[in-house]
Amino acid sequence: MTTPTVHTPDSLVTEFCARWRQGTADELTEYFTDDATYHNIPMQAVTGREAIRDFLRGFLGTFGGIDFQVRHQVSAGNLVMNERVDSFTINEQRIDLPVTGVFEIVDGRIHAWRDYFDMATVTAALQG
Repeated sequence: MTTPTVHTPDSLVTEFCARWRQGTADELTEYFTDDATYHNIPMQAVTGREAIRDFLRGFLGTFGGIDFQVRHQVSAGNLVMNERVDSFTINEQRIDLPVTGVFEIVDGRIHAWRDYFDMATVTAALQG
């Protein structure tokens, strides 16, 4: 994949979220600008496409594919926000994690992505 084939910020985020089920770190990273920032708010922000790729490789290696079940999505200009449930498996336990995502789109790619969720849900599953 060289460039996501979408034309609006809303459709870019929709395609990106759907790709998490089976996408690789390399495929997902193509959606980001070179200087993008990805921030799971309870954790440290990751900046730069290569750093995001490295993070995603570790993340997908731990959790595998993730099913983003988008409940609501709104967009205004280059800003897209969605409310979703991310479903994945940790220690053979299925986790359904409520998440709110905020995406800033620049030149057809994700320039900033912030996810807000309760880290206690993930921590409890990792300890379980």
